[in-house]
Amino acid sequence: MKVSIIGTGYVGLVAAAVFADYGNDVVCADIDAAKIEGLRRGEIPIYEPGLSDLVLHNVDAGRLRFTTSNAEAAAHGDVIFLAVGTPTRAADGAADLTYLLQAAVAVAKGLTRPAVIVDKSTVPVGTAERITRLMAEHTQQPFIVVSNPEFLKEGAAVDDFMRPDRVIIGTTDARARELMRRLYQPFCRTSDRMIFMDARSAELTKYACNAYLAARISFINDIANLADAVGADVELVRQGMGSDPRIGNKFLFPGVGYGGSCFPKDTRALIDTAREHGLSLGIVTSAERINEAQKLVLVRKVRRHFGEAGIGGKTLTLWGLAFKPNTDDVREAPALRIVQTLLADGCKLRLHDPVAGPNFMAQLGETHGAVTLHDDPYDAAAGAHALLLVTEWREFRSPDFERLKAIMAAPALFDGRNQWDRGHVNSLGFSYAGIGR
Repeated sequence: MKVSIIGTGYVGLVAAAVFADYGNDVVCADIDAAKIEGLRRGEIPIYEPGLSDLVLHNVDAGRLRFTTSNAEAAAHGDVIFLAVGTPTRAADGAADLTYLLQAAVAVAKGLTRPAVIVDKSTVPVGTAERITRLMAEHTQQPFIVVSNPEFLKEGAAVDDFMRPDRVIIGTTDARARELMRRLYQPFCRTSDRMIFMDARSAELTKYACNAYLAARISFINDIANLADAVGADVELVRQGMGSDPRIGNKFLFPGVGYGGSCFPKDTRALIDTAREHGLSLGIVTSAERINEAQKLVLVRKVRRHFGEAGIGGKTLTLWGLAFKPNTDDVREAPALRIVQTLLADGCKLRLHDPVAGPNFMAQLGETHGAVTLHDDPYDAAAGAHALLLVTEWREFRSPDFERLKAIMAAPALFDGRNQWDRGHVNSLGFSYAGIGR
């Protein structure tokens, strides 16, 4: 099948590479000329396990190519995916559809035959209808707009796309349903996980899923803070809760809050949609408020540890800067809030992340003399008065604690992901503070 993808971000590039790997003829477009030139040279703009090899293999096989022309992509595809960013609008938290609508117009102008237009971007309810009206102003070619929200996890996006737990397809058009079924059938051979519904329900399903998962994270973080106050261990509480099959244990891990390109943006957009309809989503609103406060839980613990002496002038090390492991994405990462707050407290910071360091420093903005980025985690920990674990990369789970104690100025560990055995590190002479422990 001839497939076109507009957008080369996490969703668009993964979709393009995987569709091509399953034998489809794929054109992937982006108006960022530098990004497209890099992709043509084999330079992958994002870190996602398995993606680089997949892209290079399918480019070499001739099934995947890149262009800066949305019109070229529009002329190519029987199915055309819109996978451009819908960032948060600063004024009100709503999803900014500027780039999506621009892409839709460009595709409409480039259509040369009937096509199915698939909205893969995360969008407010009613967007498929809005795109339909807008595109109809710019083309005489017949088309159908389908909502097909993505459910990829950064760090596991390739595998998620190849082995989806569900494929939501929002359309009531029989031809579009059949075309989408054919396209996704190779991914659903073991069991049919395609769920068809109307476009508005599909759009709301995406937001509802992310808001619910965000609420679970904020709930367990709330419980963790209570556990700290009453002297309980949230890890035991979590195990007890998760053993109930009605609850389960996924997204029930306390920490320093969620970040990334989805949960923060989507909860705010859902709250805005509810507000437009005169409703107040109390649970979702509370989840977002709790999460923003939780990003500074380690800072509060560090301040309490050093007491009246204060933390000004102390050297602190952060391990983990990406919002989650196996990605270089630092959007809304808790580490950003932590670093900015500790800098305001007058700390000197030594940072390490396996892949996200350059992106983090760029996001942090103007270089700061009190911040240094290190390629090696132990180099980063040298001379530190405290070590803060912020992102639970696998390589941080079993560090050489004796080496750490020897090189640190003071043996203080602040475990923002409850990865380390408190009894073990205490026995080595470390002061340990986890989340809700």
